[in-house]
Amino acid sequence: MSIDWTRIYSKYKGLWIALKEDEKTVVGSGKTAKEAWLESQEKGYTTPVLTRVPKKLVSYVGNEISL
Repeated sequence: MSIDWTRIYSKYKGLWIALKEDEKTVVGSGKTAKEAWLESQEKGYTTPVLTRVPKKLVSYVGNEISL
């Protein structure tokens, strides 16, 4: 099942975020993963999901790249 991160993207683009297990609720954010992690820890969330929200959304259509 897909998750709509439209609101998360518009508010947190370019930042690291820590999410609850539902992967929809932001419990921490910051310029670094450590900042997002520490904020979530202060709020009592010990195992958040960390991810970086891209600054710009770009489409990708392609195949595997061979090196």
